[in-house]
Amino acid sequence: MEISQVRYFLAVAKELNFTRAAEECNVTQPALSRAIKLLEDEFGGALFHRERRFTHLTELGRMVETYLEGVFENSRQAKQIAEQYVHLKKTPLRVGIMSTIAPDEIIELISSVRAHHPGVELHLCDADAPSLRRRLLEGDLEAAIYALPSNASDEEVHSLPLFREQMVMAVHLTHRLANQRNVQVRDMSNESYIHRNNCEFAGYADAVLSEQGVTVSPVYWSDRDDWTLAMIAAGLGFGFMPEHTAKHPGVVALPITDPEFWREVNLVTVRGRRHSPAVGALVREATQKRWFGGRAMALSAAE
Repeated sequence: MEISQVRYFLAVAKELNFTRAAEECNVTQPALSRAIKLLEDEFGGALFHRERRFTHLTELGRMVETYLEGVFENSRQAKQIAEQYVHLKKTPLRVGIMSTIAPDEIIELISSVRAHHPGVELHLCDADAPSLRRRLLEGDLEAAIYALPSNASDEEVHSLPLFREQMVMAVHLTHRLANQRNVQVRDMSNESYIHRNNCEFAGYADAVLSEQGVTVSPVYWSDRDDWTLAMIAAGLGFGFMPEHTAKHPGVVALPITDPEFWREVNLVTVRGRRHSPAVGALVREATQKRWFGGRAMALSAAE
């Protein structure tokens, strides 16, 4: 059964005249009659009584009419949704954002997508990088923006680099190190530490500290960077944070050296997965955006 056959059947059922139904469907009457005959063969019985002056539905025709109306309407709606999706007229896009990225930068990206692609409906969620990667692979997300400290290649995903950002030691204004231009890892030893549960370098930095014989004492744990900053400003300990996140009254951000820590934030999709036009729109806006005043790394590398 083809949708065109259903459309022809419904036209004849409405007009009760094969000639007028053919005109309404913009086909010849013989073509319409053949389509109805094929439908009758498939259903195993006549759908119309064809009499000289009167055409009317058979009992079988009346029985299937309601169902075929539903089939045709569902087909019409499915086609409409598909057209909206392909042409970005009304397309949902599920994107994960690493919770430690400065909100202002993400808001700029969202605004840009909205301005240039108003039909894209962004559904955003925030989480730590490992959780976003897992949800991306499981199909719960179509794209994600996050950073992982490892330099090892990830064959399951495709990463489009957006920007690099140095990690800093965030301290209170009156901290003993506050007046230095930068700090070395060993300067952290024996300091009270406020642990960010969503830290990009969780586990990774521990090995570096251990190699240098540095010991820090976690005194507070927090899921939220704004709470971490408030505790640092209150003098409760130091934080290990991205430089653009460590902006808060009463907090000083000190670049870390020997070694330096940098995070590379990427727009990540699943390698080999066919992506929607909405993902393409997001990629275009993310690569055209100026991240912290600089060009996206992927765009610079391509030139």
